[in-house]
Amino acid sequence: MLFRQIERISRSKCIDELCVVTTTDASDDPLVQLCVEYNVQYYRGSMEDVLDRYYQAAKIYGAKHIIRITGDCPLADPELIDEVVRYYIDGNYDFVSNCIRPTFPDGLDVAVFKWRVLEESWREAVLPSHREHVTSYARKADGRYRIGSYEGIVDRSDMRWTVDEKEDYDFIVRVYEELYPAKPVFTSEDVAMLLSKENEIASINSCFIRNEGLLKSLEKDEKWLNRNSHETE
Repeated sequence: MLFRQIERISRSKCIDELCVVTTTDASDDPLVQLCVEYNVQYYRGSMEDVLDRYYQAAKIYGAKHIIRITGDCPLADPELIDEVVRYYIDGNYDFVSNCIRPTFPDGLDVAVFKWRVLEESWREAVLPSHREHVTSYARKADGRYRIGSYEGIVDRSDMRWTVDEKEDYDFIVRVYEELYPAKPVFTSEDVAMLLSKENEIASINSCFIRNEGLLKSLEKDEKWLNRNSHETE
């Protein structure tokens, strides 16, 4: 699944280097083996502190601008990635995302931001949700950064193209079975057209809510804040 995502992302015209940012846990050894086999750069860091993992990887590669795409999105859209990057450059933004006000399917998330945004987030963020979700601290820094929201003409935010549950994986398998053999470079429009014709495929994972992982992280924030407030009393 990750290889298929890399295959799609590699068609982006705006990405200079691609790096799989994974963990030092043994469960991620197969991902590293995949990267070695296909000559893809990788970095291994903290499992819990994803922000630190991103920071350390970007620091090693000397990244001036970072494009963040989560590794559970095998329908990642290279054309959309380039559109978001161009919007970021043309608007001279510090940070741009296409999920601030979601209009794209869950699973096509793209965020682009400057190195200093990542560095300042890494240095200052303390809440569990901010350490786990790389861009959440920067997005809440009101007025500090020039932030842009990239939005689509058609609102497809109710669609779920990400993989967190078994049903999500089953959905992705069906999409690839239908589209990949005849057109390996199938587009997001091809997927949307398929789902409009095949409601059975669209319904496979429709029971899950968007950003469920973030909601769980916010619950951790409450526990962290309660624990630290008790310690300071």
